[in-house]
Amino acid sequence: MAFLTFKGGVHPEEGKDLSKDKPTTELLPRGDMVYPLSQHIGAPAVPVVSVGDAVLKGQKIAEAGGFVSSPIYSSVSGKVKSMEPRRTATGDMVQSIVIENDGAFTEVEYEEVADVTALTRDEIINRIKEAGVVGMGGAGFPTHVKLSPKQPEKIDYIIANCAECEPYLTSDYREMLENTDKLVEGMRIILQLFENAQAVFGIEANKPECIAKLRELTKDEPRMEVAELMTKYPQGGERQLIYAVTKRAINSKMLPADAGCIVDNVETIIAVYNAVKLGRPVMNRVFTVTGDAVADPRNFYFSIGTSFQELLDAAGGFQTQPEKLIAGGPMMGFAMFSLDVPTTKTTSALLCLTKDEVAGAELQATACINCGRCVEACPEQIVPARLSSFAARQDTASFEKWNGLECVECGSCSFICPAKRPLAQNIRAMKKQVLAAKRAKK
Repeated sequence: MAFLTFKGGVHPEEGKDLSKDKPTTELLPRGDMVYPLSQHIGAPAVPVVSVGDAVLKGQKIAEAGGFVSSPIYSSVSGKVKSMEPRRTATGDMVQSIVIENDGAFTEVEYEEVADVTALTRDEIINRIKEAGVVGMGGAGFPTHVKLSPKQPEKIDYIIANCAECEPYLTSDYREMLENTDKLVEGMRIILQLFENAQAVFGIEANKPECIAKLRELTKDEPRMEVAELMTKYPQGGERQLIYAVTKRAINSKMLPADAGCIVDNVETIIAVYNAVKLGRPVMNRVFTVTGDAVADPRNFYFSIGTSFQELLDAAGGFQTQPEKLIAGGPMMGFAMFSLDVPTTKTTSALLCLTKDEVAGAELQATACINCGRCVEACPEQIVPARLSSFAARQDTASFEKWNGLECVECGSCSFICPAKRPLAQNIRAMKKQVLAAKRAKK
């Protein structure tokens, strides 16, 4: 059987067996909760509480700071302890609301909708906006904005990103197994917004149980189908997923909507269901604690704002001291130097590895041997070795001429390079410089 895919990509060790068969368990937080005001792309949220205020679980503590922004809700009951800059998983200092958790989890009442099909388009979008739903696969783009294209009638495909192609991560896998009905219902709600669209659940072939469950639940749905994808990284990249499913290509100057597509992550679609049907804001998500340094790799349904350290402790802590800590997956995650940082809406995993495979004298970068493997692996069909060289020389003109801005920063080139050159890192740094310069000229 031929699986849908794209040209390029790599096959890193999956590592999913550590946690994929561990059912999700709910974790109630014990310590103080920290809520950074920038948990999404766009303007930071604006606090609507003050120090000393009592808050309930599910209460709005910060409102959207603009159209491209998202409100934030408390995931515990307690008292606002402070508002101060706090370190996040990316290393940034971000203004945050700190809430002293009282451990009671006294909750507000939510406005559930009996018949979702009776809601208007504006009512659905507003419920998604008010619930603080953002792209929970890592991008953090406010979902109400994504679902409000200028010409909704020209959207042909709503694609559920069920690939979870990052090694080690299993949170989406568990959600697809345990909350398949909510995923399908969330997609049904989104389809109400786009009368001409077909829903496609794009899922890698290494998840047969999920494929079977989704096909069973959608077999009588004429507007829904399940697309089986080749197991390959970065199959879950937005551009790669769109091409695999529709054979439509987009570039850095386009949005998926320009190709008639909208792509949403599994966790995001379930959050849409919770927001529209149940009236519940984004307060929780599923999180994977994994890696060979972890005593008991697990999947947790946790309260956003919990510290990484508390989640690690719930997984038994370290069985051996790790060399590398990563927020997210090994390909696109962020290296961490401390676990005393809060989780956010876009936090999906903590990966703890006993060996840092990109460090050590035996893995120092050597000269490029012109083997072309980085070109074969690149999903955007650009030339990473050459772009990295331009970046090293600060040759911005050549970098742009050779399509450096098309890099999706997936890391496939660095992974496959036999000379262990930091190709993706160099290109990413140059991209930031070029884009910053372009913004400064506007």
